Order: sequence, then C-alpha cells, then structure tokens
Amino acid sequence: MLKEFKEFAMKGNLVDIAVGFVMGAAFNKVVASFTGGIVSPLVGLLFDTDFKDLKYKLTEGTLNDAGEMVGEVYLEHGQFITNVLDFIIVAFVMFMVVKGVNKMKKKEEPAPEEPAGPSQEDLLAEIRDLLKK
Repeated sequence: MLKEFKEFAMKGNLVDIAVGFVMGAAFNKVVASFTGGIVSPLVGLLFDTDFKDLKYKLTEGTLNDAGEMVGEVYLEHGQFITNVLDFIIVAFVMFMVVKGVNKMKKKEEPAPEEPAGPSQEDLLAEIRDLLKK
C-alpha cells in the first residue's frame, strides 16, 4: 500500500498541482498586500477614510462595567470589497497565465502533414486506363 501511494504521489501531474498550489498561495499573499497596501489607500483617499475600515453599524452596543463597548454589530463592506478586488486580480492573472500557456502549446503542436499525392502505382494505373481508351 505504501508503494502504491508513493507511485501515486510522485506522478508528474500531482507534483505539478502541488507546486501550483503553493505558488498560488504565495501569489495570493502578494495580491492581498497589493490591494491592502496600494489599492485600498488610494480608494481611501476618495472616501477620506481607510478603505478596509468601511463598515455600517447594524446595532448599537452598550458599555460594560469595564467601560468597553460590547454588542455592536457591523456590516464590514470595505473588507468584502477588498477581498473581491483580490479575487478579480488573481482571476485576471490566472487567465493571462492560462492564455499564455495555451498559446505556447499551439506552437508546439506539429503542423498537419500535407496530403500525400498519388503513389507511382496509382499514376501507372491511371496511365494504363487512359491508354486502353
């Protein structure tokens, strides 16, 4: 059973998927830092606030004995929009990568062979038939 698992795990496709998964996770961190550190502040300039902190208070909280506000409920639409931007950026980059890979695959495919002409035997048979007429 261990030998079968090793053969399964070492197949080329599975290793490629694992490498792609790790690279995708790292790329997601890069995109998250891009949207959180560059896009969100620029959009925040438009709204005069930090983009990730955009939220709508659904219910008011109350002060507890320690003077802390408890029970507040927020709809955090700024964080949601940031995550949607992350997804759109990742999806676009993955689209471009797949498009590039597909373009490279088309170049690798061999050109279709030209249709072969008639063989010598076919030509000789055709000449024989014409001479009989």
